[in-house]
Amino acid sequence: MRVLDRESWQARADAHARRLDPYLRPHLARREAGVAHPVHDFLFGYYSHRPAQLRRWHPGYGVALADAAEHARLKAYEEVGGAVGVTPSYVASQRPLLVALGRLLRATAARPAHLGCFGMHEWAMVYRLPEGRARHPRPLRLGPAGTDAVVESHRIACSHFDAYRFFTPAAEPRNTLHPGPHDRAEFEQPGCLHAGMDLYKHAFRLSPMVCSDLVADCFELAWEIRELDMRASPYDLDELGYPPVRVETAAGKAEYAAAQEDFSRRAAPLRRRLAEECDRLLAAGDVRPYETRSTRPSVGV
Repeated sequence: MRVLDRESWQARADAHARRLDPYLRPHLARREAGVAHPVHDFLFGYYSHRPAQLRRWHPGYGVALADAAEHARLKAYEEVGGAVGVTPSYVASQRPLLVALGRLLRATAARPAHLGCFGMHEWAMVYRLPEGRARHPRPLRLGPAGTDAVVESHRIACSHFDAYRFFTPAAEPRNTLHPGPHDRAEFEQPGCLHAGMDLYKHAFRLSPMVCSDLVADCFELAWEIRELDMRASPYDLDELGYPPVRVETAAGKAEYAAAQEDFSRRAAPLRRRLAEECDRLLAAGDVRPYETRSTRPSVGV
């Protein structure tokens, strides 16, 4: 196990905090003031990783920190010979997650990117919804009737369960796919914006076994994807500085698909790095990476 001295690891931890503070400080200020943000709150509210956890730097399994009493108190760490690191026993205990997540990541990467959904999942979440029941207290750009008409004029093909499960009852049967909570590896595809954002979730679920630099890389990509996700939504966010991507028009569809393709390209190396980390950690726990490939994962991802 490689050991970093205090000066070296503290410099990396400080750089990590400086990198994330421009995202975290405005969120914490809004939270203190009780002000919601329909775009950026998603990464802190929907995903169960607290700002303090995101800001804390971890070196990942295989690297120990000298003079790091603050890490010694954290889950998964222990001190051996004056240095603190993630324990092999903790890595071994995460075997079900590592097997299931590695399977999902590789299955997603193996598929071509589908770019024809045009962000209709957000529209399906408000389809024929009674007034005042939308997830965000923002006006709809086209009004309720205009929004419903867009949904009815499009083929809905959402492959992501965590978006599909928020469809309104009227919109649910309009989806040509029926993803479930336990068959994600059979549906996920790399063009999906939510599959790209979920790389952040996968990364922090692997923390502290993976370096926090990888978690931050996934977080920053998710931040950008979320902005496109909401700009293409039916909500009017102009006054917040988010001009719409008008996916109800041909020009808007082209703009959305081009951005979607770019995000898919940028997500690919992060997805590969996460899959490689799963393999590395499985090997460290003396587990063959693909021994359960043909079975249903034992935990949900």
